[in-house]
Amino acid sequence: MNGSQLQYFPVSVTFLLIFWGLIILLIGLASLRALRYASLSMGIAESSLIVILGASLLGSYLNIPVAYFPGHRVVSAGEISFFGMTYIVPMVRQTHGTVLMINVGGAVIPVCLSVYLLFKNRLFLLGAIGTAFVAAVTHYLARPVRGFGIALPIFVPAVATAIIAIALTRRRAAPLAYISGSLGTLIGADLLNLGVVQSLGAPVASIGGAGTFDGIFVTGLLAVLYAGLSRYLPA
Repeated sequence: MNGSQLQYFPVSVTFLLIFWGLIILLIGLASLRALRYASLSMGIAESSLIVILGASLLGSYLNIPVAYFPGHRVVSAGEISFFGMTYIVPMVRQTHGTVLMINVGGAVIPVCLSVYLLFKNRLFLLGAIGTAFVAAVTHYLARPVRGFGIALPIFVPAVATAIIAIALTRRRAAPLAYISGSLGTLIGADLLNLGVVQSLGAPVASIGGAGTFDGIFVTGLLAVLYAGLSRYLPA
């Protein structure tokens, strides 16, 4: 498998356009001054919020190979539908193993931002509780798919994150939501399922990639939207 085959967007063009539309909607909030309030709530400049979300979407194309699992003959297909989402599985030459990768947009960027928000807002205890809750929920609902990897319903991380973040703190719910949703999903859906990846016959397995990227991305948008609109909601 050559390096170019490892770089691909994890979701179909249709869902990529939907995600870009959500970012454009977020930019529209700037005219309502809601985005400025969101930036103050999360401790990140308005322009940086947009750049980070855009970079996450563009970065989903990039994968960093970290390991190789020899094993079962792989199944290679162009697209696969699961939980209402259409994911991309790269076409590869026949091989007898799985390449384990880390997705830049779905893992590297969310982890870096989560660590920043964790220290910026000093959410160490609440972050640990929220992350553990989301990890438990996503691990329970994640499903291994033959020839693909681990799949998770797109709104599970966002719903679980909203529940735990608002239950733990209203004032800092936005940064806590991003931390818990991103780290919890990566741990629960991806890292805790690495043991079954080798037996699925998938050509590649990407931490934060197809199967979990959409949930992490929507959770990030939810956190920013909540931060921007929270001042209009009843206390």
